[in-house]
Amino acid sequence: MEWQQFVMNLETLNPASVEEILLRHGAQSVTFSDAGDAPVLEPGPGETPLWSSTRIAGLFGPEADMAGLLEDLQRSLGLEELPEHHLEALADREWEREWLKDFGPMRFGDRLWVCPAGSGPDQPDAVVVRLDPGLAFGTGTHATTAMCLEWLDSLDLHGRTLLDYGCGSGLLAIAALELGCEHAHAMDIDPQAVLATRRNATQNGVQERLTVTSAAADVDGEFHVVVANILAGPLAELAASIVKHLRPGGRLGLSGILSEQAAEVLEAYAPWVDFEEPEFRLQDGQTWTRLTGRKRHS
Repeated sequence: MEWQQFVMNLETLNPASVEEILLRHGAQSVTFSDAGDAPVLEPGPGETPLWSSTRIAGLFGPEADMAGLLEDLQRSLGLEELPEHHLEALADREWEREWLKDFGPMRFGDRLWVCPAGSGPDQPDAVVVRLDPGLAFGTGTHATTAMCLEWLDSLDLHGRTLLDYGCGSGLLAIAALELGCEHAHAMDIDPQAVLATRRNATQNGVQERLTVTSAAADVDGEFHVVVANILAGPLAELAASIVKHLRPGGRLGLSGILSEQAAEVLEAYAPWVDFEEPEFRLQDGQTWTRLTGRKRHS
């Protein structure tokens, strides 16, 4: 089946009004995206902001009357001309798996590789994680995930326990298990993340050594290593809750932090953790930070 997609820059139009018209004409999905280059990286609590320049896209079945849609948009919005827009035909695909065509084996540190199913490195001593992130964050392509993987590769994890706080695809926890970790706990409040983590753990044969939960209240005990690759705001706000799960002398790794946010996060953990020199990495015009340290003995 061939789908039809309508895409339009909103300019000063009310997003909700345009979305309502698209849905009225049978849109199967409506998405908003950044039409400029002004990412909303970390909205405040309870906020759902859009970009200063926003694009809307509606996906329609082959039977949809697109000419009627254009007429209704002009009439209902009181416009002589619609803002910049276009229609395109889309072949039916398994959309959530389209990323695979650009995802190949990636190396992190000395030993660790992340590969899609059916591919791998020509390296006998490689530690390989097979990954299918599904709809959850974490393939290793983002600088924050890459820095966390490199840090895990540098640690001696044999016989250790690890907590992956905000696990996304489960990549960090699974990588730790492949690197010798005895047991790991992966926690994420996103149901898609929980599903992806369980699926990826089974694919890598580590499901018996991995606990996966969807609430912080279900995390119990202390771990030798805690890694949290989320965002600076939650990292700072949840500092006490995260650190309580780290054993004295245990290793802490934090990422998802822009360079200008590092001081805030360091301050939040200062009562408990001695930090090493931060790691910085530039990606797509943004400088990201990884913070690592050791919990002090009381």
